[in-house]
Amino acid sequence: MIKGYTLPRTPKGKSSLVPSPPWHYVGNVLAVEYTADHEKVAAFLPEGLTLASNQCAIYFIEWQYTNDLEEVYLDPVCSQYRETIVLLSASYNDTPVSYCPFIWVDQDKALMRGLIQGWPKQMGETWMTRSYDVDSKASPLLGKGGRFGAALSVGGRRLAETKITLLEESNSLPSPAFASAVNVRYFPELIKDKYDKPSVHQLVQLKSRDVRISSIWKGEASMEIFHHPHTELPDLKPTSVIAGYRFSVALTVDDLIHLYNLKQEIFIE
Repeated sequence: MIKGYTLPRTPKGKSSLVPSPPWHYVGNVLAVEYTADHEKVAAFLPEGLTLASNQCAIYFIEWQYTNDLEEVYLDPVCSQYRETIVLLSASYNDTPVSYCPFIWVDQDKALMRGLIQGWPKQMGETWMTRSYDVDSKASPLLGKGGRFGAALSVGGRRLAETKITLLEESNSLPSPAFASAVNVRYFPELIKDKYDKPSVHQLVQLKSRDVRISSIWKGEASMEIFHHPHTELPDLKPTSVIAGYRFSVALTVDDLIHLYNLKQEIFIE
C-alpha cells in the first residue's frame, strides 16, 4: 500500500515532503505596520472578504519547526527556514480577519505546508538582524534603543526592506496579525477548456493553538518596497509607516475551518 500525507507517497510513507499535522513552530519576528492605497488594497481581497481598512503589515520571520514524530529541530536543514508575510486588514461576516496576498519562503517543506493551509507561498530569501545573548557591537540590544533590519530578495532582486528602532514594550501585537488568517486554498485544473475551473477553491480560516508570545518591543520603522518585474507587491507599497515590532512567537497548526467553497459558490456551515 502506498502511504504518505503529501507527495511523494511511497511503500513506507517516509518520503513525503511533509508529514501529517500537528506542526509546531517557534520564531523570531520583525514586523512593520503601515498603510497602503485604499483601492489597491481592496483589489487584492478574494470573494467572501471585504476591506476593513487600508492598514497592512509585513512580517519577517526566522522559524524553527518540529512535529510529533521526531525532534526535527535536531536537523536544522529540515527544521529552520525564513519567510516574509504580507497581510491586509479584512472582514468576514463583520468579523475582523487578516488576508495574505503574498508570502515568500526559502525551503520546500515550508512551502508545501503553507500551500496546504492556503498560504500563497513562493520561493524567496529573507534576511534578518539577529540578537545574541552576549554583549557585542555586532549584536543589537533587545530593548530600548536596539536597531534591527530585514530584507526580502526574490529572483535575485531586492523586493522589500525595513529598519526598526525599538523604543518601548507593548501590550499589543502588530495589526493585522497572522495567527487566525483567512486564506484561499486553490489548486488549478489541467483538463483542456477547464483551466478556469479549479479543482480546489476554498476560503478557509486557520485554527492555530497553543499560541505563546514573548515580550513585545515596539518602535519606529522605515520600510521600502521596490519595483520588481514579476510581482504586484509594489501595488501595496507604503503610503505611511506606523510602527515596527520585534518579538518571538510559538504556535501549533493542525486544523482549519472551511468558510466558503468558491468552486461551488456555497457557504459551508
